[in-house]
Amino acid sequence: MLAAMSRLRPSRRDPATESQRRSRAGFPALSLAFLFAVGASFGGAYGASAEDGVGTTGTTTEATTTVDTPTVTESPTVDTPTVTASPTLEPAPAYEPGGGSGQGPSPDPEPPTPDPPGAPSGSSVAPPTSGSAAGPSSAGGNGASVPSVLAPASNVAEGYATTWLHGVLPDPTPPARRLAPAYARLLQQTARRAKVDWALLHAVVRARGHDGRMPSSPAALHRLARELRRLGARADAKRAVVRLGGAEFGQRVLALRNYNRAVGLKALVTGLERAKPSLERRLLRDRRVQIYTSGRADLASGRIDVRVTVLIRYLAVSFHQVTVSSLLSGHRLFARPGVVSAHIYGHAVDVSALGGLPIGGNQGPGSVTEAAVERILRLPAELQPRQVISLLGFGGPSFALADHFDHIHIGY
Repeated sequence: MLAAMSRLRPSRRDPATESQRRSRAGFPALSLAFLFAVGASFGGAYGASAEDGVGTTGTTTEATTTVDTPTVTESPTVDTPTVTASPTLEPAPAYEPGGGSGQGPSPDPEPPTPDPPGAPSGSSVAPPTSGSAAGPSSAGGNGASVPSVLAPASNVAEGYATTWLHGVLPDPTPPARRLAPAYARLLQQTARRAKVDWALLHAVVRARGHDGRMPSSPAALHRLARELRRLGARADAKRAVVRLGGAEFGQRVLALRNYNRAVGLKALVTGLERAKPSLERRLLRDRRVQIYTSGRADLASGRIDVRVTVLIRYLAVSFHQVTVSSLLSGHRLFARPGVVSAHIYGHAVDVSALGGLPIGGNQGPGSVTEAAVERILRLPAELQPRQVISLLGFGGPSFALADHFDHIHIGY
């Protein structure tokens, strides 16, 4: 019985030995708890991957109590993967002028070059051609503008190219500006009956602002013809039109009359471009006009714009003598650095004498040059030039250049 009671009585043990035993007994539980946490993290990663379309199996996790564990220094290291909710994209490589580094994706295309100051939005500078200035180029990565060595000094200062674009000029008399054949017949018949010049009668109609294919009614045209006859237009046209509308009105009428005579009634009906061969032949036969040999060849070959042909005939009607010193052949290529002359395209003429007087030495007030420039500026809208250059400037297309002391340049 004593033996049985001794077995039931708790045995006394050493406290140090008991502590070591409890530590050894608790270590497996701590290890299991750590492994369970690692497994849970793997399960979370696997569950997150299921959002991207990867299949998973259901896992039931029971709640566990939190156990404070001491730091374990000699436990095996377990790599825990980092779980991210969304993939991280690497930033695109920074743009570098002149190309990328050669690795990875190609850099974005180079941004478009900004328009020059004053240029319309969306415009671009044309690539340089022979004789024109080159545009800016990029040097390094600082965006500095380095002009080409071919650019003239004036363009280098601005930093942008000067590009001279040439386009073929259309017919100056489109269908809306041509006279209707019925009106042309009416004009001839009315002028013949009233014994006045048809060119003067039509000039008065246009000077009053009537234009188009039928600029006047038959009744109004008859009344105007009778009025011109009463004012003595057949004997003195200038005096008659001045009495009709004043001095300025008279000058405008006389300029339009000379234009009508220069082109002829048929050309006013068919259009100047269609009448160009006939106008060229008439000009080459005109004894009032002196043209150098190669210039005559330019006209005969059709290389001169019809506006220039009509202008020369207009001056011949106005001054009874014209000397043409330059058309296309023999003229230099550039009017100024980088700008091709209008002569090269057959759009300009140089006149060195009018009415038997040289332009050189006759460019003052009251001179033949002043009279010529004034009459050129009174041409109808379809024949208005873009350049009238001499030593005189009247504004608009008329301006002065010192190297035009011996001729008048008229360009379209």
